Amino acid sequence: MKSNTLATPSAPRARFDRGFFLRDTARVARSLLGQLLVRRLPDGQRLSGLIVETEAYLGPEDRAAHTYNNRRTARNSSMWDQGGTCYVYFTYGMHHCMNIVTREPATPQAVLIRGLQPVEGLAAMRACRLAVRTDTGLCSGPAKLCQALQIDRQHDGVDLITGDQLWLEQTRIRSLPTRQIACGPRIGVAYAGDWAHQPLRFWVRDNPHVSRPRG
Repeated sequence: MKSNTLATPSAPRARFDRGFFLRDTARVARSLLGQLLVRRLPDGQRLSGLIVETEAYLGPEDRAAHTYNNRRTARNSSMWDQGGTCYVYFTYGMHHCMNIVTREPATPQAVLIRGLQPVEGLAAMRACRLAVRTDTGLCSGPAKLCQALQIDRQHDGVDLITGDQLWLEQTRIRSLPTRQIACGPRIGVAYAGDWAHQPLRFWVRDNPHVSRPRG
């Protein structure tokens, strides 16, 4: 089967406004597919990738969410900010994962960015991911993409609407066609009971940059 690699976007591209992120979280997760995540390094270099995989986390009722049962800590405090805020957490003592907060501040929900199709700055990404032999492995997972784009806890709480280090650019007005999108259970949340089986993971069907398992 032919892989569904997304077309490289052309400039200029507008940023998203706040309203995009204040919508239903699952809808935002789906709408983010095909959009461009941009990271500007301190030296001005741009790294970017098209989002090809996301997971929605639905707040206090969602046993897999960091804010389940209204849990609020120093680690997850950014999830209580307004939609469009970056939430980065550190896990297993070695990995960073990037999320985009959705909804209003009183509704602490977020979308985990699970996979990118690299677009700009591949040489810099390769330098950060020396053990990777192919470009499809650079950003095919939440920890991998954070390593490749040099995203860490210093970006926790960054406003993706106005920030100059990390933001999103709109490559398309409408969401990808339904035929290009697959959905299924989230990965690595077996502890969440029935919530582990909810179809809240979205990915670009047959795209080689999606993490495994592709389901």
